[in-house]
Amino acid sequence: MKSTIVTFPGTNREHDMAAAVEQASGKKPNFVWYNDTNFPKTDLIIVPGGFSYGDYLRCGAMAAKSPAMNSVLEYASKGVPILGVCNGFQILTEVGLLPGALIRNKNLKFICRNVIIKVEVDDTIFTSRYSKGQILSIPVAHNDGNYFANAGLLKELHDNNQIAFRYADQSGKVDMSANPNGSCENIAGILNTKKNILGLMPHPENATDCNLGGTDGRPLFRSLVDAIT
Repeated sequence: MKSTIVTFPGTNREHDMAAAVEQASGKKPNFVWYNDTNFPKTDLIIVPGGFSYGDYLRCGAMAAKSPAMNSVLEYASKGVPILGVCNGFQILTEVGLLPGALIRNKNLKFICRNVIIKVEVDDTIFTSRYSKGQILSIPVAHNDGNYFANAGLLKELHDNNQIAFRYADQSGKVDMSANPNGSCENIAGILNTKKNILGLMPHPENATDCNLGGTDGRPLFRSLVDAIT
């Protein structure tokens, strides 16, 4: 499996992501710098977390205009799987590959802790090793993770089964008491209509080693390996 991680000035989770991919696939990903137009042939593209361009203007807005993202758009149109985590999720919404927007956390504070999320779909290339309704503990680290969508878009997300993960409590109950950032309907991650693109705010790459707090993120990467290889 050939995978590519796109990085920008301010990216800081690329090596965590590379370690998670190598653990699952046995192969090291390629790294592509934001202004690199010589994009390698790849089976999977990952836009990792961090603070691209210092989160100035809007989170991900400047990164979305980078040369490398033109190649990401081209690969996306061909159905290549794309994963965006945290700032990567923000970038994918800014470039138009995923609908909605990520805005400032409701409490106006940076959040850095483990959260509970509930698996909403298990029939995608990203979630096939999970079970629908499964409860996961995954870290978050964001200031602008409040997912916003208007009523019309929320209906589309429901109709097309595009909601991948929601914030929940340990029992799986989805309500505002389990919502860390104010996201509409506790949404933690969404898919595009073709289900080849996933964006989520929690960091599955930081939940792949029991020595570092847990392995609930590992099945996401193994699901991708199953689908691609």
